[in-house]
Amino acid sequence: MKKYCLNINQKVETFEIPRVMGIVNITPDSFFSSSRCQTEKEIIEKTNLHLISGADYIDVGAYSTRPNCAEVSEKEELERLDFALGVITKNFPNAIISVDTFRASVAEYVADKYGVAIINDISGGFDETIFSVSARYNLCYVLMHIQGTPYTMHQKIDYQDLTQEIIKFFVSKLEKLDFYGVNNIILDPGFGFSKNLDQNYLMLKELDNFKILEKPLLVGVSRKSMIYKFLNISPEESLNGTTVLNALALIKGADILRVHDVKEAVEAVKICKKSGLIG
Repeated sequence: MKKYCLNINQKVETFEIPRVMGIVNITPDSFFSSSRCQTEKEIIEKTNLHLISGADYIDVGAYSTRPNCAEVSEKEELERLDFALGVITKNFPNAIISVDTFRASVAEYVADKYGVAIINDISGGFDETIFSVSARYNLCYVLMHIQGTPYTMHQKIDYQDLTQEIIKFFVSKLEKLDFYGVNNIILDPGFGFSKNLDQNYLMLKELDNFKILEKPLLVGVSRKSMIYKFLNISPEESLNGTTVLNALALIKGADILRVHDVKEAVEAVKICKKSGLIG
């Protein structure tokens, strides 16, 4: 049985039942067009849909990390987040908010001004200042595996033993997080980041190996290229594939599913739980 105890938004989470994180992209160029929210109305509608569908957390992203994405300045990222978080905190004051950023200055700003509870860092702590920010504000920090940067990661896919090398990466980073005093940590193996299609499926197969690290696991496979490139379809056609992978990830030990489609993910959790395959 899972024994994790994290403090998220002053509430103890044990993950005895896996959680669902709903994505709200406030970017004009995210790979899944239906996830993009550019107006106040769109942000409210998307957040409300996620929450009524059963999302435990709302993950707000202002910087697309899809392949060949455009660079976003710190100023623009902050402006986008200011707008979106202002809307969300006003209309959904009880929502537990995660912000998808790798910039320590942005993490500090949203924690201080909006009381954001989770920082979802796709860079794997490239700037270790984000560790000290997480400790200072007692944030829950999502540590993701990546090699290189979002601009170079697709050339950084050479591994001798994929899973063991990712575990070594996490061990090294966890030591640094401990040094900075970060106590609330979630691990994300980084599906689609510095891995090719076959490596993504291998990582899914071996996902339960990461449980040795005794941290909750976040899995984000929603509508990603490991689905639509393999099946020769589009992201818009990838909901069924996403649900299949989410169910497999739950069986292999996922504690949080980061998704575009909350209702389907919540149903996957319920069915896997009822079947006795998880928990």
